[in-house]
Formats: sequence, structure tokens, C-alpha cells
Amino acid sequence: MAEAYIYDAVRTPRGRGKKDGALHEVPAVRLAAGVLSEIRDRNGLNTSRVDDIIFGCVDPVGEAGSVIPRSAAFEAGYDTAAPGMQISRFCASGLDAVNLGAAKIAQGADEIVIAGGVESMSRVGMGMSGGAWYMDPSVSLPGYFMPQGVSADLIATKYGFSRDDVDAYAVESQKRAANAWENGYFARSVVPVKDVNGLTILDRDEHMRPDTNMQTLASLNPSFEMPGEMGGFSSVAIYRHPELEKINYIHHPGNSSGIVDGAAAVLLGSENAGKGLGIKPRARIRAFANIGSEPALMLTGPVDVTKKLLDRAGMQQSDIDLFELNEAFASVVLRYMQAFDIDHDIINVNGGAIAMGHPLGATGAMILGTVLDELERRDLNTALVTLCIGAGMGTATIIERV
Repeated sequence: MAEAYIYDAVRTPRGRGKKDGALHEVPAVRLAAGVLSEIRDRNGLNTSRVDDIIFGCVDPVGEAGSVIPRSAAFEAGYDTAAPGMQISRFCASGLDAVNLGAAKIAQGADEIVIAGGVESMSRVGMGMSGGAWYMDPSVSLPGYFMPQGVSADLIATKYGFSRDDVDAYAVESQKRAANAWENGYFARSVVPVKDVNGLTILDRDEHMRPDTNMQTLASLNPSFEMPGEMGGFSSVAIYRHPELEKINYIHHPGNSSGIVDGAAAVLLGSENAGKGLGIKPRARIRAFANIGSEPALMLTGPVDVTKKLLDRAGMQQSDIDLFELNEAFASVVLRYMQAFDIDHDIINVNGGAIAMGHPLGATGAMILGTVLDELERRDLNTALVTLCIGAGMGTATIIERV
């Protein structure tokens, strides 16, 4: 098996996923084209040598459909020999795109792959692609379908996290993200989004609220009590977990991931590809895994997949220097830290999606680049990147600097 190396990683800043967000006028294909252009230009990439472009996109409908990485390659001016593929595993799509690209390189099928993802949530609303999991009782009943926020509250209730616990975590996420921006920790990877005239539209994550504190969060009402109680989803949760008498609703917009627009791209290649390009690898993909998890809890997949991945890689938890877990909801990260007794000093050290937002199809590739930058900044060696996933799944990847 050949080694699959990471040569570069870039992302856009995240724009607020609303009509008044800075990136609302930028279609997903243009966001994707921007990161493809940057990967090409800063690495002197002859795009006729690109064997595949694999992008995650969770809602590939309308203007975001029709194999968006191929369309983005056209807009970016890539050679027509560079093909494209669009995938979805909900929130892990961007990381799974990287893993798929790495697998193709390891098998010797490809030499150079650009992997990543894109989502314009202000233009194509979450859930617009529909699906049986949402709407077909023959699927939703055995899958214990419920809104993810209800599952997040179920996790908090089952594992003993209070409103103060999740709010305190959210405040810290905001502080860490602000500190990272102020100190230039994202400077290597963030690519400004520009208009057709070359003028910058956005060069900084727009969703952040660095002045957030416990008092401001205390003023927010729980978001998922109405669908839980009035929509009947609390009954689904308690049917699956009868040890609980009721759900404690504690999640709200301030301690949940933000809806945003953005794109990311990761340049992967074999050792020979790097030599041909005249660039050095930054890290290698050491191992990756996927798993199905308990569908009512839904968002505990990172715990299950981390156990599977460490076992598969022949590694111990102590072999990992930094952990990066998508902050879908605060309770997701708190449960992960609780399950592995992980100190907050080594997980999500520069904040996460609570502060900066979660552009569904792009997030996995974004946080991979973020933790790689941080490994280099701290002169550390290994990181584990993982995300929870709708319908109860988990994806995780271990990278190792070279």
C-alpha cells in the first residue's frame, strides 16, 4: 500500500448562513472554485495531472447539484482532464472526501486528488434534498428519527450535563476562536472570498461572537423543547431510553453550531506526486474509519468510531497529541471528553463550529486543515479528527506529520 500525503489545505472564511450574510450572493460553485484556484496557484499545480476532485455537499440540489466539483473546476479554469465526484455522509462529508481520496492514492489508483467540500446554507437550505429518513415512517421509526437538537438534549440528559456546562463550553469556544484569529493561527489556510473584480467580500469568519458570556447565553431560550414536546420526539427518545423520565432541554443557538456558508480543499498525493510537483508533504493519512452508532442518541458516533479507529491503527489514546471534534452541539464534545477523560487543553484548541459555524459539506475538510496548522505551530506529531453525523454515524481520521 502506498502512503497518502497531505500537501496543502485551504478554506474560505465562514459567512453567516442568512440572506444578510456576507457570502449570500456567492453561489456554492464559486466558493468551491475559489479554494480550487488557491490550491492550484500556491502549489504550481498542473491541473491536467489531477486524477480526481472529490467534494462533499450535503444538500446537492438546485445550483449546488450536478457534481459541483466538476462545475467548480470549469469555473476555476482547470484542465478538462480533471474529473469530479460529489459525495454525502451528512456532516462528515468533507472528511470522508479526504478519506476516499487517500484510499484511492493508497491503492495506487490515483496520484493526485483534491478533496474537500462546500455548502452555501444561505442559498440552499438545510434539508432541501429531503430523504426517506425524514419522511418515510418505514425508515424513520426504526431509525428513531428526531431533530438533532433533541438528540443533543438527550445526550446531555443521559450523561449529566447541565445548562451551565454547555453554556460554559460555548463561551470557551468563542474565546478560543477569537484568540486564534487575533494571533494569526488561521492565516496559512484561510483564503479570502473575492468578487469578479477581485475585491474582497469576506476574509474573516463572520459568525463569531467573541463578547459572549454566561449572562448573554442565559437570556436565550432552549431551541428544541417545542419539537421535543409538541412534536412528540421526546416520546421517541424516552421510548429508546426508558431509564430517563424526561428530557432536559438546554441547547440553543449560543451553544450549538452556526449555520454558515463556506468551502475547503485539501491537496492529497503520493510521494512521487510530491516529488513531481517539487513540494514537500506536511502530513500523512495514517488511518481512518466509519461506524454506525445508536440512532436516537445519534451524535455519539465520534466516541464509537474513535475506539474503532485507535484499535484499527494499533494506537493508544495517549499517542494522539491533539483532538479535533466538530462542535455540532456542546453536549457532543462534552460527552466525548467524558468518555475518554480528555483534557480540554488538547481538544478543539482554537474553538470550533459553535463560534465559527458549520458549513455542513465543508466542515470535515476545514477542521482537518485547522488541526494540521496547529500541529505545526506547536511542533506536535499526531491528531485525530472526528465528526458526529445525522442518523447515527461517526467518521474519524488520524493524521501524522512527516
